[in-house]
Amino acid sequence: MKPILVLLIAGMIYQPFFSQEKNGFDISSANIPVSEIKGGGPPKDGIPAIDNPKFLKSSEASLANDARILGVYENGIAKAYPINILNYHEIVNDSFKDLPVVVTFCPLCGSGIAFESKIGTSILTFGVSGLLYNSDVLLYDRQTESLWSQLKYEAITGELKGEKLKILNTANTTWKAWQDKHPKSLVLSQETGFTRDYSRNPYPDYEKNQQLYFPVSKMNDVLKPKEKIIGIEIKGKTKAYPFSELMKLKGKILEDTFAGQKLKITYNSKAKSAEIVDAQGNLMPAVTNFWFAWYAFNPETEVYKYPK
Repeated sequence: MKPILVLLIAGMIYQPFFSQEKNGFDISSANIPVSEIKGGGPPKDGIPAIDNPKFLKSSEASLANDARILGVYENGIAKAYPINILNYHEIVNDSFKDLPVVVTFCPLCGSGIAFESKIGTSILTFGVSGLLYNSDVLLYDRQTESLWSQLKYEAITGELKGEKLKILNTANTTWKAWQDKHPKSLVLSQETGFTRDYSRNPYPDYEKNQQLYFPVSKMNDVLKPKEKIIGIEIKGKTKAYPFSELMKLKGKILEDTFAGQKLKITYNSKAKSAEIVDAQGNLMPAVTNFWFAWYAFNPETEVYKYPK
């Protein structure tokens, strides 16, 4: 066989293998379309996770009342994670007493979710892969290097493929609204171990326009792409409650029945945040994010509309 033909055949055989490795991760066995896994720009750990978070007491924090935070309350402990810090790190590996937690934030999707970072008896710690799926961050766990989709809550490659993380109640609200509920809340310190200008937003004007930086598999124009919604999943069914529709309630609590469950949805117009509780008043794990992101992952979602 002629050498040039051998090279051509070898290229045909091995090219798919090489094309299915990104940022050092083998994505060839992903349970999502490989072609839809995109490089976000930074390399693996180019966006550094916070592994040893330091916290301030509420009285020591210098946050503005309208500063946006992710709030988590577990095991009697309240913590606020300022989004101006999360914009630069996207992941905080933390714990609430004996509960291991990973706090995640994707600036491109506006999605902040805290998960219990445990599968079976194994405690996982996470880093930022530098890869995206549907414009959403792909995490990786350092124990197995499996890739995890934040908005699928699931490992999409590797040893843990198909495993799901348990979502914890995560508020996406203002510091004042969170502090009013949790006056003794701790606050993530800017002493992260990294040199960053946390006063500067690395995504200026991103929320103010409707352009996306990266493609998504599905779009729906029932809402503007970056309309904020709070979404919930119950028994495999999903529903989105757009903030623009919740605003029409003018402070009233929305009572809704979805997937056979009675829900109460409250919208705080000052904090531009929402929460969902069950009939007993227990907080339900729900996700605040942009409409385009919710729909890309949940194309069969129902959408609440204020009755005329």
